[in-house]
Amino acid sequence: MRRAALFVVLALGALAFAAVTGRTDARDDKGTEVEIDGVKMTAPAEWKAEKPTGGLAPKYLFRLPKKGDDKDDAELKIFEGLGGSAEANVERWKGTFVPPKGKSIDDVAKVEKMEVGGRKVTYLDISGSYKFRDPSKPNAKEELRPDYRMLAVQINGKEVYHLKLVGPAKTVDAYKKGFDDWLKTLK
Repeated sequence: MRRAALFVVLALGALAFAAVTGRTDARDDKGTEVEIDGVKMTAPAEWKAEKPTGGLAPKYLFRLPKKGDDKDDAELKIFEGLGGSAEANVERWKGTFVPPKGKSIDDVAKVEKMEVGGRKVTYLDISGSYKFRDPSKPNAKEELRPDYRMLAVQINGKEVYHLKLVGPAKTVDAYKKGFDDWLKTLK
C-alpha cells in the first residue's frame, strides 16, 4: 500500500513538473534549447526552465538557483519583439535600481556596446537595491531588495530581444561568466 501511494505521489510530481516547465524530463542534463534571432542555443543545465505566464510573459523564463547564503534565486527572462532604443531601455532599466547611499546610479551601472554574431548588443551591468514588483499582481507595491544585481542585454537582430538576469548580487555574480559565455554562442 505504501509503495502504491509513493508511486502515485511521484507520478503526480512528474506531471506537475511537466505542466509547470513544459518539459517531460525531470533531469535536464543537457540544458534547454533557446532560439534567439534564428540561432538555437542551449542554456546551461543548471538554469531551470519554467513556463512563462502572465500578461507580458517572456518567451523564455529560467530560475537560477541561489548561491551561498542568498535567500532568493536569480531569474532570467528573455523577451522577443519588444521595442524602444537601446539607450531608452538602459535608462528604464537603471530606473529599477536605487544606488547605495553616497553613489549615483551611473556609479553602479556599466554599459557596454558590442557585436555578437553580427548583431548590435547593448549590455547593462547594474547593482544596488532592486525595485521589485510582483508582475502577477498588477496593484502590488514596490519592494526594495538590497544587494541585488541585474545583467540586462538588448540584442538588435531581425527582432529586438531583451535578456534580463536579476537576483541577489552574489548569485548573479556566480552566474555572470556562464551567462556571458552563453551569450557569445549567438553566432
